[in-house]
Amino acid sequence: MPYLYQDSKARPAAHPGAARATHSSGKGYEQLRQECLRTGVLFEDSDFPACNSSLFFSENPPIPFVWKRPGEIVKDPKFILGGATRTDICQGDLGDCWLLAAIASLTLNEKTLARVVPLDQNFGPDYAGIFHFQFWQHNEWLDVVIDDRLPTFKGRLVFLHSAELNEFWSALLEKAYAKLNGSYESLKGGSTIEAMEDFTGGIGEMYDVKAAPDNFYEILEKALKRCSMVGCSIDTSSAAESEARTPFGLVKGHAYSVTGIEEVSYRGRQVKLIRIRNPWGQVEWNGPWSDNSAEWRSVSPSEQRRLSQAARDDGEFWMKFEDFKVHFDKVEICNLTPDALGDSTAHKWEVTIHQGSWVRGATAGGCRNFLETFWTNPQIKLHLTEKDDGQDECTFIAALMQKDRRKLRKLGAEMLTIGYSIYESPGRDGHLGKDFFRYHPSKARSKTYINLREVSHRFKLPPGDYILIPTTFEPHQEADFCLRIFSEKKAITEDLDENVAIDLPEPLHPTLGPQETEEEKQFRALFEQISGKDMEISAEELEYVLNVVLKKTKNIKFKNLSLISCRNIISLMDTSGNGKLEFNEFKVFWEKMKKWISIFLQFDFDKSGSMSSYELRGALKAAGYQLNNYLLQLIVLRYSDEQFQIEFDDFLNCLIRLENASRVFQALSVKNKEFINLNIGE
Repeated sequence: MPYLYQDSKARPAAHPGAARATHSSGKGYEQLRQECLRTGVLFEDSDFPACNSSLFFSENPPIPFVWKRPGEIVKDPKFILGGATRTDICQGDLGDCWLLAAIASLTLNEKTLARVVPLDQNFGPDYAGIFHFQFWQHNEWLDVVIDDRLPTFKGRLVFLHSAELNEFWSALLEKAYAKLNGSYESLKGGSTIEAMEDFTGGIGEMYDVKAAPDNFYEILEKALKRCSMVGCSIDTSSAAESEARTPFGLVKGHAYSVTGIEEVSYRGRQVKLIRIRNPWGQVEWNGPWSDNSAEWRSVSPSEQRRLSQAARDDGEFWMKFEDFKVHFDKVEICNLTPDALGDSTAHKWEVTIHQGSWVRGATAGGCRNFLETFWTNPQIKLHLTEKDDGQDECTFIAALMQKDRRKLRKLGAEMLTIGYSIYESPGRDGHLGKDFFRYHPSKARSKTYINLREVSHRFKLPPGDYILIPTTFEPHQEADFCLRIFSEKKAITEDLDENVAIDLPEPLHPTLGPQETEEEKQFRALFEQISGKDMEISAEELEYVLNVVLKKTKNIKFKNLSLISCRNIISLMDTSGNGKLEFNEFKVFWEKMKKWISIFLQFDFDKSGSMSSYELRGALKAAGYQLNNYLLQLIVLRYSDEQFQIEFDDFLNCLIRLENASRVFQALSVKNKEFINLNIGE
């Protein structure tokens, strides 16, 4: 199914207070809950039924799952028991440790947690078997309702569960997130930053620990003080190493949460420590500063209490920061949007968001390696006007996200390889053409093109105007995208999608020249042969004439001009209103035709006789039509073939329809102006 182009004009960041209900009934959580209470029937979610399709899309369940409500699993179920904490997250048999690490980080921020997990839910007197959770998706907060039937085996939860067997908030949260993404299987494998962003609307940054900046400790310290969510992991060199344990008790290819960073007084000097949590709820670091290590004996009891240090096999542990840099490879930080930060937070980001699409044949141009189509990608103008405090440059994070790919897995979709480039603006408005990118290098770019949901990078650039080009690596790949700019100071962005404009020459009037050219003599002879004595031709006769002439025209591919197209031509050129063309009217049309053939040949760059649909923007502009991406996409879908090629008869049909539409539009505009002037005169 083709992607519909989305208007990518800048939009404000979404606020969670306006979360949109997503149930197919159109009803919100409270309305559904009240209906259940009124009828005395526990809620059953028809959108995410208790069946195998909600579990897996590529296989049958490996064991016979039984869906049970919490009250059927334990006698006294609780939604939250003693507060929602990171120890409530224990991984089950699903490969979604990335999600669990994000949930663990979520529990460190009460305000953020309460938004994702509304706390006024319970198994008390108003229990109706329905719960709801809120997630951010592409600049929109969604309210996802679920029933509380959970997959079990032999009376125990199969997937995410709490260490307390009668606490169910985390298992229900996992179910709601599985529903959001289509199934539990859709949650297999991922990046912690992905779930962090869906819980906060924040923007992610990824660091290679081995190449991290000198102030990396300060970056992490500042991030945790800002209530940012932080995850980390150890790389694997092969699939066989996934979740393999190291001699130090760490797990490769596994997602951990960073839950604290502190300095501790140890034998008269300060030691930098970092606290990590394994979402399994067990299996911990066994090196220096681990739970039972000798180092803690030299730390005062008050210091240990300040650090919440306790020797428990709960998956959480401290380690020396230098050891952390040796053993871990990746760190992911999710910077929160202003509405996710408390009023006392010293620093808040400015946020701008654009939505858009890469559409085959129109706006899916691929990266700079494909110069012939690169320029057709969406283009976003970025105005940096305010320098950072005490600095000469402007700091911003640009994050490009491909939308809904996890949800589309069951249809065979995979993550596309995406990235972006940033160019200095040449100082003119409008969509930049191919020659600009041929002769101008990029000023900055995403660190890499990669098949992750989101690619982001932090930049420092001098004040000025820049053009950001979001792309897939290969051309012709379709997806919707969301581009977000987080800036230290306010930045202004605008889409360079062109306004619709028509700049046609004044219509020619039929005239008789002093002497006919040889071409005109040939046309007159053919015209007389077809038309008869009245020297007028109908649409059927015009169809015959044009098909005979155009099939003999060199260097263009031409199939056939339809009767409907010829009727449109007569509608365009008939000045007498009799539904036929006189010879002089036909001559005027032929002059247009020669101009259109010339334009077609000009934009047939490979001289194949057909024109690439990516060149249609330039060809139509040469013919007097400036179109925006949305209209361009519709025309490409209508007139191009599977190879994104447009033959001359399709190009001609397109121009005839555009010119007819423009005439109607101009006539209506004149009438509207006359009407306005009449009213003003009164």
